[in-house]
Amino acid sequence: MKKATIIVHSGSFDKVLSAFIIGNGFVSMGIPTSIFFTFWGLNALKKKGFKKLPLSKMNFLGLGRLLIKLKMKKYNVASFEKLAESFKKLGGKIIACTMTMELMGIKYEDLRKDLIDEYGTVGKYCYESKDANITLFI
Repeated sequence: MKKATIIVHSGSFDKVLSAFIIGNGFVSMGIPTSIFFTFWGLNALKKKGFKKLPLSKMNFLGLGRLLIKLKMKKYNVASFEKLAESFKKLGGKIIACTMTMELMGIKYEDLRKDLIDEYGTVGKYCYESKDANITLFI
């Protein structure tokens, strides 16, 4: 059986959005998929995290992000909330890196428990990815 894992290292709006879009593609094809959020990517899992992520390029003090969101609406691209909800409903798994939480002073209560399936270190990610046919680093 095929399996996919995605590491989200970046905390940029467009990169986290890409991870959820790709993750939804995999799970909709019946491919078990895990997304491991670490370092700056973990900011997306904070309460109100989706609302605070900057663009990776051309952020322009938040104006770039607004323009992207307007284009997403115009072209009927699902919001972060809908993408995350869809990923979870289709059986996708979200893992939060506990080592990063310690390094960056992120507490369990800072994170959205409704999105996170498991907490773990790189060992958890290695276990998840050992049988993966597809591994992406975003």
